[in-house]
Amino acid sequence: MKDTKVKLTRQAANTVEADLLVFWVDKDAGEADDFHPLLAEGLALHLSAGDFPKKGGETALFYSQDCAACRVLAVSVDTTSEDENDTFRQAGGLIAKQCARLRVKTLALAAGKNGLAENPAANRAQALIEGVMLGDYRFGTYKTEDKEEEYQGLETITLIVATTSEIMKNAADEGRVAARAACLARDMAHQPGNYWTAKHFADYAEKLQKRHRLKCRILGKKEMKELKMGGILAANQGSAEAPRLVMLDYQPEEYRKTIMLVGKGLTCDTGGISLKPAEGMQDMKYDMCGGAAVLAVMEAVAEEQPRARVVGLIPATDNMPDGGALKPGDVITHYNGLTSEIISTDAEGRLILADALAWGIETCQPDCVIDIATLTGAAIIALGHHHAGLFSNDRELADALQLAAARTAEPLWPLPLHPAYKKQIKSDIADIKNVGGRPGGSCTAAAYLHHFVGDTPWAHIDIAGTAWNFTEKEYIPKGPSGFGTRLLLEFIRAEGK
Repeated sequence: MKDTKVKLTRQAANTVEADLLVFWVDKDAGEADDFHPLLAEGLALHLSAGDFPKKGGETALFYSQDCAACRVLAVSVDTTSEDENDTFRQAGGLIAKQCARLRVKTLALAAGKNGLAENPAANRAQALIEGVMLGDYRFGTYKTEDKEEEYQGLETITLIVATTSEIMKNAADEGRVAARAACLARDMAHQPGNYWTAKHFADYAEKLQKRHRLKCRILGKKEMKELKMGGILAANQGSAEAPRLVMLDYQPEEYRKTIMLVGKGLTCDTGGISLKPAEGMQDMKYDMCGGAAVLAVMEAVAEEQPRARVVGLIPATDNMPDGGALKPGDVITHYNGLTSEIISTDAEGRLILADALAWGIETCQPDCVIDIATLTGAAIIALGHHHAGLFSNDRELADALQLAAARTAEPLWPLPLHPAYKKQIKSDIADIKNVGGRPGGSCTAAAYLHHFVGDTPWAHIDIAGTAWNFTEKEYIPKGPSGFGTRLLLEFIRAEGK
């Protein structure tokens, strides 16, 4: 994927060479004296006419002979917004769209008369970088026509600051790393099912092991049979390609906490014998967005090197109809010995996550575990495309995730883990069944997973409604959003200090 460089400079804004120089302007700034002299001159007519700024999210482009940059863009920002960080992310996304229109390769970001002040502008700087890079995203791997003429995106972003302190450097780096991770997750999700399979998850993980300080372990079909991972094997029965359970382990020399992430890696979900309708089935290549998020986070973790141990698990397969495929009415045995009656083969995600959770907890003894998955259509019915569902057996863990969600504008909505939902999935012939009917579908899916975590603090994030078609924003493209990547990374940053 494209790797945009981010630099910091204390140069005067008018001396920085770039294809586009951008200033953000407080929408409530009313006098020319409030602006950098370059802006006051370039926007003189706009200001005298009262045309700019009127509200947040407006832009004004002009050209100046007194500036080393080819063009100057002013972007108005509503600094009174309840979520100031996301306001600046949105501004960054808006800037990226202007860059695409103008085919900008080098971008310089300034602010006010003195650049970005030390505090709270470090947060603003991080959000701007994130917004620009997230908004600059594009996926054209399989386009062949006019490829050389297509705009390839930004090569360099230069942040003009009042100080190049560690605080500002860290803020810029964190914005870059988070945005890159989300874009990497988007890239994986965009890949069609014939170009991204369980083997591709494993291959990418092995490449990460070679490039970074990560241990990698891949369990294949033979090992799964030996370990009696009946859930993953059952989901894979109709597939022509063997499943993989990918484990990446970042382990610093000294650590006090182990965080485990588990991401659903269903690379194509046809529903199996419980076949999905043909309409929209092409989007089921996105059923691995949880696994993509975990893999992208592990690469970011390897770069940032937090003090916590972080383990990423991705159970990966596809779900296909075949003469040997799993059938409704079958009974399987999970890794922890629990038996499950299969009501619908289209509820396969919980089968593969269950084995991964049980094995991962037993193997690594984490202090907390978070799974993320496009698990249920019921989550979309309940929450639309605006929130992901959050289930947890631990209040402290849930609160920490909610805080990370607020900081990243990847919102979570808590849903119940009530004992009644476990009753709903009791089976007459096995320990449990994989579907409890239409009512409370997201809750019964979470109740299923709850059987496999024991007393370990655990959270389940259902991203079925947000992994693609997420709430429209300037920095969210059509298709896969990368939702959950920045959220999990922010959680690790806070917990791994």
